[in-house]
Amino acid sequence: MLSKKEKLDVVVPVYNEEECLDELVRRLILVKEKMNEVDMNLLFVNDGSRDGSILKLCSYAEKYSYIKVISFSRNFGHQAAVTAGLDQATGDYVAIIDADLQDPPELIEPMYTKAKEGFDIVYGKRSSRKGETLFKKLSARYFYKFISTMCDVEIPEDTGDFRLISRRVLTAVRAMREKHRFLRGMIPWVGFKSIPLYYHRDERHAGETKYPLRKMIRFALDAIFSFSNTPLRLATYLGLVIVVLGILGGAFLMYLRFFTSYYVSGITAAILTIVIMGGVQVVMLGIIGEYIGRIFEESKRRQLYIIEETKNLQGREANDIEK
Repeated sequence: MLSKKEKLDVVVPVYNEEECLDELVRRLILVKEKMNEVDMNLLFVNDGSRDGSILKLCSYAEKYSYIKVISFSRNFGHQAAVTAGLDQATGDYVAIIDADLQDPPELIEPMYTKAKEGFDIVYGKRSSRKGETLFKKLSARYFYKFISTMCDVEIPEDTGDFRLISRRVLTAVRAMREKHRFLRGMIPWVGFKSIPLYYHRDERHAGETKYPLRKMIRFALDAIFSFSNTPLRLATYLGLVIVVLGILGGAFLMYLRFFTSYYVSGITAAILTIVIMGGVQVVMLGIIGEYIGRIFEESKRRQLYIIEETKNLQGREANDIEK
């Protein structure tokens, strides 16, 4: 009796990637043909693309039954698109890969091989970055170092969302329904055995990056405020330091006033104190505001995404899943 093949789903978030899709689908199909020991499905999530991405995806879905498409009603963001793919995945293993071909689809096979050795998470770790500017490389490097310092969970450096996870990791991540999502932290947070797969990251196949500096900063803030209360601790420590400095400064000024001939103008000291304390208070309020804003967003319990249409998907719709 033939044993049943394991299922492997490949989740691909897509946002304005019309120029990359033909090459991406071609290479993914070659990977599927090579990995004939598994039943592989390709799950594309159209994140409100404004180009011809959805038309191409639908044409491929009509041609190949294993190509499945989810299309959002508008752009909900990369992390929401990956989440929708994970919500619909039914495989024993799930791979996540972006559509820009910077992460080679051919590495899905060695990731699966690693996972079969007893690992629940196999994440791509970049040993080099081809075609990226010096600013991009430096900002990415220090981003991960900063995140590792600030966050309460250990997040591997030089990694993205490119990884392969087991079914039990998928189940655990699905249960996490927070709005401000940082999957690179959420997946390590659930635990289980993990291992890196080192690779050389290619340059983008076509088009422009979907992560300009503004989005990178917002993404970093989501990582910090979702996985750490260190900023609040720092605000507390800063306040204590200022109090101590104020006491020492006051004692020093009293010493000068009563025991020496030196004299510090009262108005100068007052202005400096007001300016410094005002700046510190604004920063503290901003940090507290970030946390309160996230609490407010979570309390509304809105859907993480809304699906407009699907192709080749059977069973429950993602909108039926509890958000």
